[in-house]
Amino acid sequence: REKSAGTAFYQPPAPDGSRPGIYYANLYDTANMPKYKLEALAYHEGVPGHHMQLALAQQLEGIPKFRKFGGYTAYIEGWGLYCELLPKEMGLYTNPYSDFGRLSMELWRACRLVVDTGIHHKKWTREQGISYYQNNTPDTERDCIRMVERHIVMASQATAYKIGMLKILELRARAKEALGERFDIREFHDVVLRGGPVPLAVLDKMIDEYIAEH
Repeated sequence: REKSAGTAFYQPPAPDGSRPGIYYANLYDTANMPKYKLEALAYHEGVPGHHMQLALAQQLEGIPKFRKFGGYTAYIEGWGLYCELLPKEMGLYTNPYSDFGRLSMELWRACRLVVDTGIHHKKWTREQGISYYQNNTPDTERDCIRMVERHIVMASQATAYKIGMLKILELRARAKEALGERFDIREFHDVVLRGGPVPLAVLDKMIDEYIAEH
């Protein structure tokens, strides 16, 4: 499993509490697991990222199971990527080296928008995609190859991270501008999380309703 798995991932807890949520960091090939990424990965997969978001979703009442246990990739991974940035804004990153890891991972997600579009719209070859990653990110050749192969078999999936993050930041800026001094980032995050995973268009409407209520 280690050989074929990604760099890191989160497995949600069992609904009945019989199994805890688990964050996996893949140490199969430690030479390809840069230490500078570990802190950002922990925020993304743990708290305030997937562990918190998915745990809250499982506790929601009055919504169908597909809302509790299913998901919309742009929402879930957008929140995860946003949660790599949030600790930076709070001053939590241990050192500039870890913050470089955060930046390199955000760059990686931005490059996905280019390569996925290149492959599926502009008819790029596999080699063109690999070359783009190698020329524009600090990641290993192995990671570049695996990502391009992911694009090939899962069209657009990897673009959801950056698209979702950009949407959350857009909505936060909208709420902050509309509410001024009344804006409370804690309330904003509560609105984003309290409905569970939703399409971005629905999240947009939820934030507009939150603004109108205030």
